Amino acid sequence: MLTLDTRPDLTGPDLSDFSKIDFTNGAIAAVSGGSDSTALLLLLKNHLDRTAPATRLLAVTIDHDLRPGAAAEARAVASLCAERGIAHRTLRWSGPKPSSGLPAAAREARYRLLTQAAQEEGIDLILTGHTADDQAETVLMRHARDEGRGLAEMAGRGLAGMAPATLYDWRHWIVRPLLGMRREALRDMLRHRNAGWAEDPTNVDAHFERPRIRAALAGEDGERRFAELIARAGQAGAEREELGQRAAVLIRDFACCPVPGLVRLDPAFAASGDAPAAVYAMRILLATIGGVSFLPDEARSQALFSRLRAGPLCATLSRTVVDARRAGIFLRREARGLPLAVPATGDVLWDGRRRITLGDSSGALLIAPLGQAAAAKRDIAEDGIPSSLARAALAAEPALWRGAECLGFAGDSGVPTTVGLSPVVAPFARFLPSFDLAPAAAVAGLIGAAPLPALPFRGHSAGR
Repeated sequence: MLTLDTRPDLTGPDLSDFSKIDFTNGAIAAVSGGSDSTALLLLLKNHLDRTAPATRLLAVTIDHDLRPGAAAEARAVASLCAERGIAHRTLRWSGPKPSSGLPAAAREARYRLLTQAAQEEGIDLILTGHTADDQAETVLMRHARDEGRGLAEMAGRGLAGMAPATLYDWRHWIVRPLLGMRREALRDMLRHRNAGWAEDPTNVDAHFERPRIRAALAGEDGERRFAELIARAGQAGAEREELGQRAAVLIRDFACCPVPGLVRLDPAFAASGDAPAAVYAMRILLATIGGVSFLPDEARSQALFSRLRAGPLCATLSRTVVDARRAGIFLRREARGLPLAVPATGDVLWDGRRRITLGDSSGALLIAPLGQAAAAKRDIAEDGIPSSLARAALAAEPALWRGAECLGFAGDSGVPTTVGLSPVVAPFARFLPSFDLAPAAAVAGLIGAAPLPALPFRGHSAGR
């Protein structure tokens, strides 16, 4: 159980990471009652009391409804918050739980409920208590299947681990201010202040992957492996961010969007002297046009890029048709697997590519792909873009229908103003790590997606 510490002068780890965060609009602290999140809450409360006492602070505990003791732990957090004068809410993950992939499902539910609370409170900033130990575990966990490979051979985006900040649902920032702190140092601070914490038995349950990784790092030579993992994660994060900045330059220099759903790359893109950045940019564009939440396989993308350099081609990858001609390299959504018609009510993420607000309550209107027949009737500007490609791209775009009558796209004269549409950067629509801000911002500008909200750090803006 948690024990209370009523002394106000909390001492402990360096608070410099808190000083870099912009708390102007308040903050939500995710507090499970474990040592890391309890330390986060007390350190954050102390920092705000000293620097910005009027800041809104809400602690949120997620009861995953997976263990008998979870409700009692949530009540203990509520008691701790009451003693400290901190607003607190407990949200419960109700309903059936999956028989497989439970940790991932629980993580998704946790972020969904945290952002629900943030939205209800009008707060855009969520803080979590992830530590350096979590970072090392995450990096090693992502490469646990690469048996027999050394750290020097590990490559890829996953080696960067968790980003200092992640944009969730293109709206709420999730910040991890304790990534530079060791778990044991935080526990020493809590012991010094007579503040207890709850122990989650699943943290030592070998049925789950993370506890197995944690045990491996706690074994012989664990400290050396930990130091290597953290150092490599820092290097990989910097490399990933730098690669993204180069990819963003290529997107801005060589890509345009002549009609909705169609991206044209200048032929010079394939001749770029920076092949790694060009392949990375192409992977992000392919996933965005195809509406998939993950980047296409790197090896297949490299092979496709090599073929682009060799001359004209037509290929499909990640639901995206790549049509390379003398006029340019054109990317559009393939015609297969498009969504079926849905009633024009509520808010939907359509085909992973378009966020649509549907304000019709009659049930008489539908959202469905424009289709080839309706696309053939639309005027195409004469700007050097092959009209067949433009119409093929438009045919895969969402349009409003009344029975067999096509009313057109959002913004057309025959479409009610209650229908709104916004493109999304599909691979980053749910989770956008701060490593990838530059290419995400470049693609958002290219396709007309909503601009990125500013980073929650003082003196920084998204995409810079």
